[in-house]
Amino acid sequence: MTAPEPRTPPDVVTFGETMAALRAQGALRLGGSLGLSVAGAESNVAIGLARLGHRVRWAGRVGADELGALVLRTLRAEGIDTGHAVTDDTGRPTGLLLTEPRLGTLTRVSYYRAGSAGSALSPADVLPALAPGSRVLHLTGITPALGPSAAEATLAAATAARESGITVCLDVNHRSRLWSADRARTALRSILAHVDLLIASEDELPLVLERSDAGESEAVDSLLSAGVREVVVKRGARGATSFTADGATDRAARRVEAVDLVGAGDAFVAGYLSGLLAGADIPARLHRAVTTAAFAVATRGDWEGLPTQDELGLFDEPDGTTIR
Repeated sequence: MTAPEPRTPPDVVTFGETMAALRAQGALRLGGSLGLSVAGAESNVAIGLARLGHRVRWAGRVGADELGALVLRTLRAEGIDTGHAVTDDTGRPTGLLLTEPRLGTLTRVSYYRAGSAGSALSPADVLPALAPGSRVLHLTGITPALGPSAAEATLAAATAARESGITVCLDVNHRSRLWSADRARTALRSILAHVDLLIASEDELPLVLERSDAGESEAVDSLLSAGVREVVVKRGARGATSFTADGATDRAARRVEAVDLVGAGDAFVAGYLSGLLAGADIPARLHRAVTTAAFAVATRGDWEGLPTQDELGLFDEPDGTTIR
């Protein structure tokens, strides 16, 4: 019998909680219609990377329910390897979130994830997903906020990846409804020793510092001195800056009509990692990142509007262009 050929390792491995997402058309208390999809920071990044042509593996836990089946079906349909995803058979449900547009692009998000399958994520669920030959492990600060076992899984994966020579990317992605700034700082600083690429918004930088009152320049210097190779600061409509030992590189955001800001940060990360995987220099990575973020901002949904590789140039077309 001929032995099966080994599977090509994924370019990127990520894990976390992906939930069913109900999107309201107006104020929830007034009733009306709801659209059903899925959402999760890590899976948003995974979808963005897969659409840009990269091999991506997502690990996590979903409930043994219809919503869990929806999560896995959606990710598989986007070309993501879900072979290490676990369907929880203990009765824990798939998490749920509600998004509610309130004022312009201001959106209110409500979570129903306490006791969910995703919150029970453990090292045994995620460590087998780290295949030899993988290039990037993508983590967020959301997963360790879900519970003790999920925090343990995040630290264990970061440690194992760093020891294997896999680039570890941490997007701070703070969720104040999940944990306090002090709890986040304690958990994230334990992971920091294993991080190569740190991505954070301006207000999130203090969450990975010993001193929360440090200015940006001091914060970046501290992180680079601690062994982080690159710090990328997201500045929303003002673009982003990458800091390395060689200095800072700025990139303005693309100007688009904002429709929905949810998921823009995840789209930025997907674009940046895509550029990194493609061997692009820092200015080109930032250009791709602000481009993918612009797609997210200009369309509704967490991930639905993310571009494919051949769509990246669409923003360079003149207004009113019809592609036939």
